[in-house]
Amino acid sequence: MTAAQTLADTAPIPRGRVISWALWDWGSAAFNAVVTSFVFSTYLASGAFVDPAIVAAGGDALVKAKADNATVISTALTIAGLLIALLAPVLGQRSDGSGRRKLWLAVNTGLVVAAMAAMVLVAPVPGYLVFGAALLAVGNIFFEFASVNYNAMLVQVSTPKTIGKVSGFGWGLGYVGGIVLLLVLLVAFLQSFGVEGRGGLLAVPTGTEGGAWDVRWAVLVSAAWFAVFAVPVLLAVPEPPATAARARVGLWGSYRLLGSTIAKLWRTNRQVLLFLLASAVFRDGLAAVFTFGAIIAAQVFGFTPSMVIYFAVGANLVAGIGTFVGGWLDDRLGAKTIIVGSLVGLVIAAFAVLAIGTATDLFWVFGLALALFVGPIQSASRSFLARVTPPGREGEIFGLYATTGRAVSFLAPGLFTLFVSATGDTRYGIVGIALVLLAGLLLMLPVKGVQRSID
Repeated sequence: MTAAQTLADTAPIPRGRVISWALWDWGSAAFNAVVTSFVFSTYLASGAFVDPAIVAAGGDALVKAKADNATVISTALTIAGLLIALLAPVLGQRSDGSGRRKLWLAVNTGLVVAAMAAMVLVAPVPGYLVFGAALLAVGNIFFEFASVNYNAMLVQVSTPKTIGKVSGFGWGLGYVGGIVLLLVLLVAFLQSFGVEGRGGLLAVPTGTEGGAWDVRWAVLVSAAWFAVFAVPVLLAVPEPPATAARARVGLWGSYRLLGSTIAKLWRTNRQVLLFLLASAVFRDGLAAVFTFGAIIAAQVFGFTPSMVIYFAVGANLVAGIGTFVGGWLDDRLGAKTIIVGSLVGLVIAAFAVLAIGTATDLFWVFGLALALFVGPIQSASRSFLARVTPPGREGEIFGLYATTGRAVSFLAPGLFTLFVSATGDTRYGIVGIALVLLAGLLLMLPVKGVQRSID
């Protein structure tokens, strides 16, 4: 398959090219698992960023202070979501036909790595909370921009018969990468080996008094991890050739072109718009599962930092298995079947987490059940859209995919914040997440399983 070929071609794809592409997913676990899910976001929501006097007093005041920290984080992510919604489609569109898709993947990945590296500066002091939340938001913005170009490359490394499997392979490899990285960080920095105030085999200082260097070094190593594994795709997957199919336009002209694309979809293929709307809603719920799941584990179920990492390893293992299986079934049963079935499982598991109160053992069961269904939905959504995207417009359409997702990205963080603020208890934030997943499921039901191409 040459760089000029598209998903319509059936020639076998070199295995090395597929693996090189998927290694970006492997490396991205450094951001998804360590930063947004299990280590850095949990660190920000911990007592390290609460007034020491409140920590000493404990009780309801401490619970409320931690809930306030969670609100700061969700607010930062909401702002990031709005910026992504405004910029992602036009940036993706402007990379189409330019022959620079890999260039923008490299630039945006580099900015994510830079934001992660800067997180080492976030000391466990209340005054650093906003700085940490801002870095988390910046990382999310550029990670989403990088993902637009990365997802658009799916058609360059798959055929019509393998697109579901390849998408699932990449996403599943990301979860496996998360397991390996989390275990490395656990052994090197985060697990206590009996030396008070020291973490990991490297015996780095831990806790507020020790400067939380266990967490800060873990994030810095994760930045290097992402940087290293982002390189193969840049070397092995050819740039799509530049074309003259679309004249270069300014920023506002890009928005006009985007508007015309949406108008054309409304006239000729509303099913695709319905899918974009449904996926926007349920993907926001998926992001919230991992973003706030570790926070709920720590604040509601009393997980220590080490327990959170063990849970993260288990969650990534279960999610990886679910994604590999889901990708294999995608090419046989269709993407819609995978998405709907997994959403049903997620809604049931989310309400089960609420129903178990503070039973830690049961949280392991239903928390891991949540993880089982997340990956297959993400992978199948990517393959669903790639199947209907015309050659040369992958950046624009996946940019629109990112925008529709972020256009409602306030839903899960907003409802999480609403329920936590109304009850003063982080546990009830799961209600907001469950409602968003349920809404996405209901919107997905009328979407046809087999679509015609957008053009």
